[in-house]
Amino acid sequence: MAELRKKSGLVGELSAEFAGTMILLLFGCGVVAQVVAGGALTDPAGGLGDHDSIAWAWGLGVTLGVYVAARLSGAHLNPAVTLALAAFKGFPWKKVAPYAVAQTAGAFVAALIVRWNYSEALAKADPGHTIKTQGVFSTLPANGNPALPVHEWGAFRDQIIGTAILLLLILAITDMLNTPPGSNMGPFIIGLVVVGIGMAWGTNAGYAINPARDFGPRLASFLTGYGGAWRDQYGNLYFWVPIIGPLLGGLLGAGLYKFLVGRFLPSAEPEPPGRVPASQD
Repeated sequence: MAELRKKSGLVGELSAEFAGTMILLLFGCGVVAQVVAGGALTDPAGGLGDHDSIAWAWGLGVTLGVYVAARLSGAHLNPAVTLALAAFKGFPWKKVAPYAVAQTAGAFVAALIVRWNYSEALAKADPGHTIKTQGVFSTLPANGNPALPVHEWGAFRDQIIGTAILLLLILAITDMLNTPPGSNMGPFIIGLVVVGIGMAWGTNAGYAINPARDFGPRLASFLTGYGGAWRDQYGNLYFWVPIIGPLLGGLLGAGLYKFLVGRFLPSAEPEPPGRVPASQD
């Protein structure tokens, strides 16, 4: 694996991160566009999916994105993951910023594709391109619902907690000294983690848990008609919440795994004498 990554070089790794994150967002933003914009036009409204279909599609997007990128880059697909791996797993610090840029670019391009493909539905459901459909591309406190009084600091707390859960579980699932999934099932299990987070932690802030996933599509929506993309339903500047919150939460979750579990696992040392069968030669 190390030799393959050396041959592909940083360009290959960044290309994989771009492609994997793009796949993730094609499914993620795509399903929200279908449910929110397309569903608003059915009779009765809401006929093209619900919260559960959104959670499952995001999880499948993660799984498929990881399968696309894992061989070349390790499939971080998330600056919070990249930062946490640099802090706790020896990932080179000099690659953190390039990975984050590639991930954000992949998310941006995917959002542009979704915006283009669903342009008719978005224009019909929300002619002014307002907060009503902004959630197709980026997250909002309480998913844009003013009836639930969650503001930016409540959403910030939520993003720290949700991303901490994500990184703690990613490190547990991928730790070869623990009990990692066999038969190349790791990406599928990580996808299920995202489904679980979406179903359990989606109310307060829409479970961005990924700065690239939120900022890339937010920028794409702003450039294509959503003038209020940087603010929430209360008019507060909000775009920073799903960037800073996940970065801090990822460090917290990875640190908790190392402190609570990782430091107690056996090291990868040769088996002591008597534990390895003697050669028959």
